[in-house]
Formats: sequence, C-alpha cells, structure tokens
Amino acid sequence: MNTEAMMRAVSQQTFGSADVLEITEIPRPEPRPNEILVKVQAAGLNPTDWKHRSGRGFIDTLPLVLGWDVSGVVEDVGIGVATFAPGDEVFGMLSYPFGLGSHAEYVAAPSRFFAAKPRSVDHVQAGALPLVSLTAWQALVENADVQSGQRVLIHAAAGGVGHIAVQTAKARGAYVIGTASAEKHSFLRELGADEVIDYRTDDFADRVRDVDAVLDTIGGDTAMRSLHTLRKGGCLVSLIPVGSADLLREADQLGVRALRMLVDSSRSTLEVVSGLVDDGALRATIAGTFPLTEAAEAHREGETNRTTGKLVLTMDE
Repeated sequence: MNTEAMMRAVSQQTFGSADVLEITEIPRPEPRPNEILVKVQAAGLNPTDWKHRSGRGFIDTLPLVLGWDVSGVVEDVGIGVATFAPGDEVFGMLSYPFGLGSHAEYVAAPSRFFAAKPRSVDHVQAGALPLVSLTAWQALVENADVQSGQRVLIHAAAGGVGHIAVQTAKARGAYVIGTASAEKHSFLRELGADEVIDYRTDDFADRVRDVDAVLDTIGGDTAMRSLHTLRKGGCLVSLIPVGSADLLREADQLGVRALRMLVDSSRSTLEVVSGLVDDGALRATIAGTFPLTEAAEAHREGETNRTTGKLVLTMDE
C-alpha cells in the first residue's frame, strides 16, 4: 500500500492508562455511498474518550482509534451525497458510541452527521462543540422541554457539557442554577448562570427547590437527591445511561420524570447550534489545545477533572 493512502491516527492496541496511546499509520478511509471524507482540522476530547481508552466503555474491540468530535474540510464525497462538496468546512459528531475514530487526520462518515461549520469561529472552537452541544440540546430541549422562565439545575456546570448546557438553557430564557467549585463561580456567572453553588461546601439539595429540570452529569446519590429539587411534573435527565432502577421508582413516587440518555448525531440540531454560535449566544471555552502527537498528555490533563471547558486535538502539520 502506498503512503498516499495512509494517515496518522491516535491508536491503542490494548486498554489502559494514557500510556497505551500511540501515533500510528493506518489506511486512510474512502467515503462509501452517502458518506463524506473529512480532512480533520480539530477534534474535541470528552470524558468518554478516557473512559473508553481504559476499557470501561461500550467498545470492546481493538485496535482502537478514539474520538467523536470533528471539525474539518470535506476532501471527497461518496456516491449520492448532494449536501456537501469538496472544500466545504463542516463540523459534526460521529455516531455515538460505535462510530468513533475522529482522532486521526481523516475520517469518513455519513453526511447526515455533519453540518456547515459556524462561520464566526475557527476549527478549534467548532471541533470542541458537537458532542457537548448535541448532548445539552437533546437533554434540555428535546427531553426536558425547557421553556422561557423555567428554572434549571445543572450539575458540574463548568465542565464540557455543563458550560454549554448553561448557555443553552439561557438561550431558552431559563433561570439557571449551576454547581461547581468556588473558583469557577465567576466563570459561570460570565456565561449567564443566575445562581452558583459550591458543591464542596453547600448541599444543593438544601438550597434548591421547585426547579423544572435537572441536568445530571454525575449519577448515583447526586441523581437521587436531585429528584427532590424538582417541582411536580419536573424532569431530571441523566447522562449516566445505566444505573439503579431506584431512580425511576423514586421519580414516579415523587410525581416527576427521570430519563437516562445517550447523545445522538443530528444535522438539524447542529444547524441550530451553529446559529446560536453565529448569533453570539453559544461558545465553547477551550481549556487547552494539543497537537495530535500529544494526545496522551491531553488525556492525562482531562483525567484530572480540573479543566474548565473543553480540550481539543489539532492537526500538527
């Protein structure tokens, strides 16, 4: 196979710590019918990346190339693709969880997973957005149906999903309460949060009552206690897809709803997100950028759980 058909990717031959990640040369994909080939410019990282890298996720096949977020330029299109053409700038999320592979120089995926990149931001910003913005929108809008004037509690509000969820809820006209460590409170207020709670010193369950929606990014006891902050008919959406059935039983007894969800790819939602970005209502905070060759260091940084916003891999050409 000639070198022109190869590409660099962050690959792993086994599950484990960040040390298992290595830069390898693998065949460059070819777009199949209804797929586009994207030359990756930037690819976000998310906690699900280190979870899957360690073997605690849904993927059990090796070798493995991680990554779902992508922003880049269309290199080629497969048969039947009418939406995009070579040279178009796009951003999107590969099918979660089994369509992964964006931590590479090229990625091929169905065109419906992509939308035109927001005009007002660069690829780093666009590459940070897809998974977290789709998650926030699907949780708060599609599932919890957050409306103007409603009250929303967002846990881990300064994290990747959390800080996008704060902006999404504010764009809907909601009153937003966020939990985060004290040093991140000013950041959340800049994003528009109306109240902030230091989870290290205050019990949110004592402070919060009669919210219309809760975005739970933590699970376990936090999810259970969050049910008691909801008004009758309110909704908790948990991003922890598996767990005890006690959550649903407790919700039913309290007269509220509890849902578990995984993010799904959606061009129409990405187009909404793009509009919010270009209107100045939504922006990813970049905690750091790393060249592809330093992906392992990016994983180590992310696993500290101290980052504010998103980490992004860039193509170090």
